[in-house]
Amino acid sequence: MSLSYNKLKNKIALVLNLTGGLENNGAFVTDVTNASRTMLMNIHNLNWSQEALDFFGFEQLNLPQIVSCSEIYGLLFDGSLKGVPIAGCLGDQQSALVGQQCFNVGDAKNTYGTGCFMLFNTGEKPVESKNGLLTTVAYKLGENLPACYVLEGSVAVAGSSINWLRNNLGLISDTRHLNELASKVKDTSGVYFVTAFSGLFAPYWRSDARGTICGITHFTKLEHICRATLEAVCYQSRAILEAMNNDSKTPLRTLKVDGGMSNSDLCMQIQADILGIEVDRPQMRETTALGAAIAAGFATGVWKSFDELSNINKDERTLFESKITKEKRQKMCQGWEQAVKRSFGWANPQTTVATHEKLQII
Repeated sequence: MSLSYNKLKNKIALVLNLTGGLENNGAFVTDVTNASRTMLMNIHNLNWSQEALDFFGFEQLNLPQIVSCSEIYGLLFDGSLKGVPIAGCLGDQQSALVGQQCFNVGDAKNTYGTGCFMLFNTGEKPVESKNGLLTTVAYKLGENLPACYVLEGSVAVAGSSINWLRNNLGLISDTRHLNELASKVKDTSGVYFVTAFSGLFAPYWRSDARGTICGITHFTKLEHICRATLEAVCYQSRAILEAMNNDSKTPLRTLKVDGGMSNSDLCMQIQADILGIEVDRPQMRETTALGAAIAAGFATGVWKSFDELSNINKDERTLFESKITKEKRQKMCQGWEQAVKRSFGWANPQTTVATHEKLQII
């Protein structure tokens, strides 16, 4: 998805102001990962696209210089840390990819936050998706090094579905409570919760989809709904991964995970069961911050090769492996796809009910 102008402006202003601002010849730059999300950069030559600028009427826009993710952009202009180099800059998800050390073709990570973001390394050649995924820049870790690319897929609603159960329905007190309830049942008893509150993102791309709970019976309990909430994120992640495997022709064997929802052992075990592959969770899960540190470290000589990173954040990793049969997995996923189809077509003028915001206006 594209990066909004205000967000890009804030990112540019951060480096600019730290290095002295325009009045002191600060660094007016943005890195290739952030520039690629504006839809104004040519991801092949890593320059601003004149064709795109002309099309959108931005010919006179004063755009920053596009730089790599790992070089010294300038020095801190003032304060107690004056003179410290500003040396690493990446977009959030690309930074998490670097923090997870997904440097090889076929490596992938999934960040489970409010939404969910999976990135799959395709190497130095961008792969054009035929399955509804985004092709974007992964990183460029040096002025003279080539860029690497990823396929990306996003889940619109992940952790925010837990917030919905808590804040809107008052069914749970917090995430721990949800996990306690979900762990009391061995499965959802046929319940599927399609959390399409604002439509479905990759690979479905259905803006007309809306949240749907299917398969409820007299025997359905809150525990089943809670487990179905966790499963919803995992099913959508599976759909993205299948699209990535089809585009890349390189089936993933291990998925590296981070983000708030990855703290749940139950959720990660469900993810491994639904994917049928190993799920790898580090002990230290602030991988976005780690990725920025790695980029800065390469620029300042702390590390000189990927091999030197081999021991970073490697202790006490937790590996989750599938505990269900292939037949059960297929049956579960078939049920999910049926539920997804039931979620289509609800967002239209004839059936859409006024939202809370619309009611306030009325």
